[in-house]
Amino acid sequence: MKAKRPLWGRRGGQDLRRLVRDADAVLLDFDGPVCDLFGDVPTAHIAEEIKVMARLEWGALDRKVEDCDDSHGILQRLRDMLDGEAPAVRSRVPLGLANTIVTGHEYTAVNSAVRAPDVENLLDALLDLGKRLVIVSNNAEEPIWHYLKHAGLDSKFIAVHGRDPREPRRMKPDPDVVLRALKDLDGLDPSRALLVGDQLTDLRAARSAGVRFLGYTQDRKRRQQMKRNKADGVVSSHAPVIAAARELLDDYSERRVHTESK
Repeated sequence: MKAKRPLWGRRGGQDLRRLVRDADAVLLDFDGPVCDLFGDVPTAHIAEEIKVMARLEWGALDRKVEDCDDSHGILQRLRDMLDGEAPAVRSRVPLGLANTIVTGHEYTAVNSAVRAPDVENLLDALLDLGKRLVIVSNNAEEPIWHYLKHAGLDSKFIAVHGRDPREPRRMKPDPDVVLRALKDLDGLDPSRALLVGDQLTDLRAARSAGVRFLGYTQDRKRRQQMKRNKADGVVSSHAPVIAAARELLDDYSERRVHTESK
């Protein structure tokens, strides 16, 4: 029988084990590594709902706001417009309402979100190694907790850090959410944390915060981009990470048995 090819190859498997071994905490992005939140459904309708509301409050919108068809991107564009020049001082009301609209759609989305394959096995394997787990996301914290509780995963995480509703420009790639997570981890040394994310914005946030980064994506182009941007590793599924964690557990068990037998 032909031997099964290692998921990462011998060298890659060693690198992945080292990456997992050296992390005291694992920070996971929510949409992607934990679940598929919106699937292939675009969020342009959410952006349009926000534009309708903002026009009622502010009148004509900046071209950058009008041209934005992304539910998170438009939050940032509105914040920029709030700070921009205007004949009169603009109200902050549209920014708060926009965040409420996006959060409402996230609540709806988590009710039908598809769990990432093998994510529970991944979390359990990391917990068995004594890793502390935290969510770091551009989504709002409340819908994330709602999903985790209904999925039976909430007890596996010590914290969830989502976007700052007052300052959407602090969403990733800004490192704010990662830095908040590190502070919550008793000021953990960034080099002892590993961020698992599926976007280049996750990679940029990790680099800015000084934490290591493991890309998680099935998109070939994005994998190549992550590698070019010096991700510490890139996987297309959780399987090789689970395998690396279990191999580390086996190693620890063997060492304990050897020590106790002396």
